Amino acid sequence: MLTIIKREINSFFSSTIGYLVIAVFLVINGLFLWVFSGNYNILDSGFADLSPYFELAPWVLLFLIPAVCMRAFSDEMKMGTLELLLTKPVSLKQIVLGKYFGAVILISIALVPTILYVFTISELGNPPGNWDVGSTMGSYIGLLFLVLAYTSIGIFSSTLSQNQIVAFIIAVFLCFALYYGFEGFTSSTFDISNLGMKAHFDSVARGVLDTRDLIYFLSVTVFFIALTIFKLKQQ
Repeated sequence: MLTIIKREINSFFSSTIGYLVIAVFLVINGLFLWVFSGNYNILDSGFADLSPYFELAPWVLLFLIPAVCMRAFSDEMKMGTLELLLTKPVSLKQIVLGKYFGAVILISIALVPTILYVFTISELGNPPGNWDVGSTMGSYIGLLFLVLAYTSIGIFSSTLSQNQIVAFIIAVFLCFALYYGFEGFTSSTFDISNLGMKAHFDSVARGVLDTRDLIYFLSVTVFFIALTIFKLKQQ
């Protein structure tokens, strides 16, 4: 499996994909948080708080992660290299997990530079160093679990079509539906928001690590990875 992970990471950084993903994520967040005026601008808010970043990041990742994952298996099927890959001394499960963790590592690398935002917020605090440690750490943990879930959806979607654009659109739709879809259908009579990822992400972001939230994200991740393996077995 480590060989597959290294292969995926090398493929990301041997082309422009890896660098482009990291650059796009950082530029979009940087512009909305520090340059563009609006609800996400930290300097305009008057508070030394990273909550605008954690409100914006899930939406950026909702498009960015499917773009990373859309070629995982759709490209293999289109080029006819999937059968060749299956002849290697690795199991189908190892292939899926290798591609999955390769994508997760790439997205995690894109998140690392945003730790600089924490130091910036710390200096902007009054007095300096006055920032909500628990909420910030919880939000980063929630973002990591969101990445795990989004990536599993993206990998699964890449098995549904040989066309990368179609795989991308399917992944974006599924990520949106599971992240915000249940919020949109919630009413005063029926509260189904807890079925969606946003409610669980917001819960973790408050700085309280509830095992129910972590189990939810892990369940979504395992479910879509299992679907991916099942779908490839039908090939």
